[in-house]
This record gives sequence, C-alpha cells and structure tokens, in this order.
Amino acid sequence: MSVFTSAVFLQGAAAGGSAGQAGGGMGFIIMMVVLFGLMYFMMIRPQMKRQKEHRAMVAALGKGDEVVTNGGLAGRIAEMGESFVTVEVAEGVQIKVQRAAIAQVLPKGTLKSS
Repeated sequence: MSVFTSAVFLQGAAAGGSAGQAGGGMGFIIMMVVLFGLMYFMMIRPQMKRQKEHRAMVAALGKGDEVVTNGGLAGRIAEMGESFVTVEVAEGVQIKVQRAAIAQVLPKGTLKSS
C-alpha cells in the first residue's frame, strides 16, 4: 500500500509544481528582451557602424589614393569605375578589383615608387 500512497503524493507534487510555474512566463519574456537588447548593443550595432564607415571610405576613394585590398595587396588607384577600381601594384602591373574589396586607404607616401 505504501507504493500507491507515494505515487499519489508524487502526482500531487507535480500538479502543484506546474501551478507555481504559471507566473514564470513573464520573467522569461523579460529575460529574452534584455538578452536581445544586450546582443543588439554588443554585436549588431558595432557591426552596422563598421559597415557605414566602410561605405563612406569606399565612396571617398579617388584616383591616386594608396590602398590595401582585402587580399592584402597594396597599390595606388590608377582608374576608377562605377563598381570596379584598377589598382597599380607595381610599375606596369595593374589589377582590377571591386570597390568593396578595398579594405583600407593608406596615408599618402606610404608606398614608395621605385
């Protein structure tokens, strides 16, 4: 008989435990909103800021600027197109890259011509 009695007590405890969890839903929603807010300020917002700065840098490119591409090639801009830029990496050696592939604009005089 003791086995049946303990089973009844366990069923009552499980039913009471689920009734106590009904108020936890609001706490879960608040926690999710706070977590999303933290992710926005720690990850999404800085990434958007970097993208905006990169777009401004690419828009300000001009002929003669010394640049570094995403692949690590450094050179001087020889020609500008709407979506492509021709970069002279050595005397007489020119490559064509997408404007978005420019990673950095170097200060004037960084690349020494030979």
